[in-house]
Amino acid sequence: MQEQTSPLQIADFRFYWLSRALATLATIGMVVIISYQLYDVARGQYGYSISEAAFLLGLLGLAQFVPVVIFTPIAGLVADRFDRRTVSASAMGIDLTIALVLAFVTQAGHISLLLLFTLAAMHGTARVFIGPALSAVTPNIVPVPLIPRAMAMSSMAWQSGAIGGPALAGMLYGMGHASPYWTSSGLLVAGILALLSIRRLPPPRENHGEPPLRQIVEGFRFVRNERFLLGCVTLDLFAVLLGGATALLPVFARDVLHVGAEGLGIMRAAPAVGAVAVSLYLSARPIAHNVGAKMLWGVAAFGATTILFGLSRNFALSLGLLALLGAADMVSVFIRSTLVQLNTPDAMRGRVSAISGLAISASNELGEMQSGLAAGLLGATGAVVFGGAGAIMVVVIWAVLFPELRNAPTFAPQYRQSHRQKEPAP
Repeated sequence: MQEQTSPLQIADFRFYWLSRALATLATIGMVVIISYQLYDVARGQYGYSISEAAFLLGLLGLAQFVPVVIFTPIAGLVADRFDRRTVSASAMGIDLTIALVLAFVTQAGHISLLLLFTLAAMHGTARVFIGPALSAVTPNIVPVPLIPRAMAMSSMAWQSGAIGGPALAGMLYGMGHASPYWTSSGLLVAGILALLSIRRLPPPRENHGEPPLRQIVEGFRFVRNERFLLGCVTLDLFAVLLGGATALLPVFARDVLHVGAEGLGIMRAAPAVGAVAVSLYLSARPIAHNVGAKMLWGVAAFGATTILFGLSRNFALSLGLLALLGAADMVSVFIRSTLVQLNTPDAMRGRVSAISGLAISASNELGEMQSGLAAGLLGATGAVVFGGAGAIMVVVIWAVLFPELRNAPTFAPQYRQSHRQKEPAP
């Protein structure tokens, strides 16, 4: 049998890649339009000021985050006890329901702030179940030597959807306000079918018969005791919590750069353009050495570019800076996600992925809340600049607190080494 040199030679991975790209294309586009509709309705229909409407964008992030806090322990356990492919497909079905509801109510002209907040919370619930199960699928269908390359390609699938989703949604919204939601519905159906085409993935045998509550606690204990994983997870939590400018893009699109919904779609896609360029490079030449230091430098570059974006008043320059921001973020995301998967036993991948997903959601949704609050106090520009500077500070602190990250030479599993070090000498 010919040796496999690329994950794309594996049929299950091709179905996985297609499903992730389609689902991301659908949901990212849907979320972009929800945020724009919320801001536009608040400004136009309710007569809110820029600061008040920007604060609502922060609350929208909070609405998506609350379900993450509630359901993360359960989602990780479900991903480790059931077929991960079926779990992901079921959660995608929730997003499909959201898209159909939004399509009908938008077409009928019955959009309200309460409805948008409710559906955003439902999307947060769906995402918390999709994340752990879908992240844990890759190591089950790809041989270990190909996992770094597969993680880069998986990120490329997500970023491809993140590029096309906002741009497509913005264009469709200009043609008809319900069009983005009808399109998302069709894409989600295709994504679910692709995911269910993957062979069955029985849960690890180690997870049968053990009390669910004990399994949940074991997942949190494992991450807490493994400083290497703890550093990876919390780095993203605090850096993006402070440095995320995405929540305020509707403000920049409507009232700073004056480019409207179409411009917002392009702006939301710009970071993904930079990220895809890096993903293409990493899928051909994955990072193999000094991975920890490169991850930290990637986060620092993310913070610096965020500052420059906040100060820009030129649309073309802003797009370029957003692309650079996405490229820098992709370096850290690729390294961190690969480290987390390879440094976690398969029986715990769902739970650890859920905890990692909680950190990512906290950084994204609470970051949106923080951005909204900061924008109310400092203005949109001040909030973005402050956040970028905060992300750089986090890198400096984490480099000191977690030398394991700074000194990690390769993706080699560190938890095994850690466990050996804890064993008593004979």
